[in-house]
Amino acid sequence: MIIKSDQKKDFETIYEIINDASIAYKGIIPSDRWQEPYMSKEELKKQIIEGVEFWNFVKDNRILGVMGIQFKDDVTLIRHAYVRTTARQKGIGGKLLNQLINMSETPILIGTWADASWAISFYKKNGFKVLPETEKNKLLKIYWNIPKRQVETSIVLANNDWKSN
Repeated sequence: MIIKSDQKKDFETIYEIINDASIAYKGIIPSDRWQEPYMSKEELKKQIIEGVEFWNFVKDNRILGVMGIQFKDDVTLIRHAYVRTTARQKGIGGKLLNQLINMSETPILIGTWADASWAISFYKKNGFKVLPETEKNKLLKIYWNIPKRQVETSIVLANNDWKSN
């Protein structure tokens, strides 16, 4: 079952799932971008304050996956898509993504690490396409607040509603 997160009540669980699942990035993303925990509690709080709304995949009263959506200007951003390590490869990410796609009334953009091949494959399988580097650089500066080094090592994917400039 997919439900909107009670971000205050579920905060610790969201934090736990993000940092459990993000271990997949260790040794994949540039070492200068890796930290432990991958996302601090302060950063998670900041993301929520800035408008990231989390949705949970719940089974047997346990949250197994989380995914954020952020409505920003003329686009929808999918943010922080994570499934517990023990619950991967069971369709949870796809169910969460489809829920958030159905909520969007604007083109959807997703940013991820360029070397996270599994994430890129997942999004492509769900109808997203990788945007050209020049467009990616522009979009990351407009819609995300990330360091220059992260811009250099990331990609942006878009759904079919996105019209490249």
